[in-house]
Amino acid sequence: MKKSLALSALCAVTMMGTASANEIKVVPGELIVKFKSTMNKSLVNGLTTLGVDIDRKIEVSSDNLYVVKFPQTKSMKGIQNLLSDHPEIEYAEPNFIYEIVKPVSKTDDIQGLISSYSDVNEEYNYTPMDPKFGQLWGLQNTGENDPGRTPGVVGADIDMMKAWEITKGDRAVRIAVIDTGIDYNHPDLRNQMWTNEAELNGLDGVDDDGNGYVDDIHGYDFASNDGDPLDGNSHGTHCAGTIGAEHNDLGVAGIMADVEFVAVKFLSDSGSGTTEAAIKAIDYATKLNVDIMSNSWGGGGRSEALKEAIERANDKGIIFTAAAGNSSTDNDTRPHYPSNYEVENVISVAATTSSDDLASFSCYGRNTVHIAAPGHNILSTVKNGKYSSFSGTSMATPHVTGAIGLLLAQEGRLPTSEVKERVMMTSEPLSSLRGKTINSGRLNAYNLLTDTRPERKEPKPELWEVMSVDQWLMDGYSENMDESRTYEAPGAKYMRLKVKRYDLESKYDFLAVKDANGTVSEKISGKGEDYTSMFIEGDSMTIQFKSDRSVQKWGFEIVEIEVQY
Repeated sequence: MKKSLALSALCAVTMMGTASANEIKVVPGELIVKFKSTMNKSLVNGLTTLGVDIDRKIEVSSDNLYVVKFPQTKSMKGIQNLLSDHPEIEYAEPNFIYEIVKPVSKTDDIQGLISSYSDVNEEYNYTPMDPKFGQLWGLQNTGENDPGRTPGVVGADIDMMKAWEITKGDRAVRIAVIDTGIDYNHPDLRNQMWTNEAELNGLDGVDDDGNGYVDDIHGYDFASNDGDPLDGNSHGTHCAGTIGAEHNDLGVAGIMADVEFVAVKFLSDSGSGTTEAAIKAIDYATKLNVDIMSNSWGGGGRSEALKEAIERANDKGIIFTAAAGNSSTDNDTRPHYPSNYEVENVISVAATTSSDDLASFSCYGRNTVHIAAPGHNILSTVKNGKYSSFSGTSMATPHVTGAIGLLLAQEGRLPTSEVKERVMMTSEPLSSLRGKTINSGRLNAYNLLTDTRPERKEPKPELWEVMSVDQWLMDGYSENMDESRTYEAPGAKYMRLKVKRYDLESKYDFLAVKDANGTVSEKISGKGEDYTSMFIEGDSMTIQFKSDRSVQKWGFEIVEIEVQY
């Protein structure tokens, strides 16, 4: 029996931040501190006089990173500010608590929904014979094989059948699933696990290979600090199954028929873990020189220490896929970490449905989310050798991880920036994703492998021209207003609005940007300045302002439109 997890007894406190969509949880009475120089006695004594004690060093590739403790009766923000001002401290930050990007729904496996694909797969040389393969709409969508019985769209998938004509993966590709662990005994996963041959003496309490981690046979558990990363939650196991469930005539089939998994557990069986544990997990996977880290978790605040760990992975050429989040919010304005870190190897993933729509729960961001992938009603492996359907960006992320794994199996290690660019530019353009991801694309594994780049009917960033217009200044407004102005640029292919400043009642008063057909491309609400709207196609754009009957704010100012010919 797996011993109880230390984190399960952890008492968390919360703090609100304007940069987060949700409450940010932290470990009470703890801060992560990076010192500028090596620890010395005078520094230790100086901190003690401030009521702060150095509790433990975080053993990572970067020296001088520690966890310090202070009485919980003291203000965390006050102690953080005090330490941040210290001349020997580079930064001080909370020990945030991260969680699985929790599935928004869970359904039991629907037995026998589709048992055979013989009627739709005749054109392909290879079709997995795994009996539940027919329910994996994200790999091949027939329009009728969503496990939740939701009507889909034929072909709204990642084009897996054609991709398997090129490669099915390679055991040489090593992927770290950084999550709640993996059920390494699962019949669909046990043959896909990395095995540390030097530790095969078993759980004997001895670091046989001298790598600093005792009994890490299939990975490591940084939630409990032991060598047994068995998944007691199912979240990590579900992610692993989508990436690489074995093609073995049993259960489901993963994107990669051949892969090597490292189970890196830092989230407890209840689904939460600390920044400290996340840093250790990432550095462990970096030390093993995995090819990809798959990360379906988030929720803590921005952490410089965590960002530095991801940068160390990037320096080794390791891809870091990350779930964009499930709070239906805009990551451009309310960042979600770790998916929002601006590091070259980070690929942020939104979720689509079987009808090629952005999932209602999915976070998005036209400047911060790189790609979308199937993430609604996804059937995969769960603990104790079972199967279940989950929904979430947690489920979308493994699709991207697996597709990149196929790419690396085919071409070997590639620069992280090249992989990210290729994932985005080979994606399938969807109108439903316009303004929701950086280039409005859903993952396409076949295009990725062949470097096929669909024509994208969208403007080129370097070709925008400014068109000055008569000022539209709404200096104060009243209730139930409805005013419109139309701007025309004869011959223009694309137009977009520039709002110099605006202050509107959020969600209730707004500027709507419409094309010539009256289709709304975006609604602008809340408060901001120097805002650029999503583009519309054509040479005529209408801006409509509407207010409701309640709170009135200041208004807005428009003086420019941008166009492309």
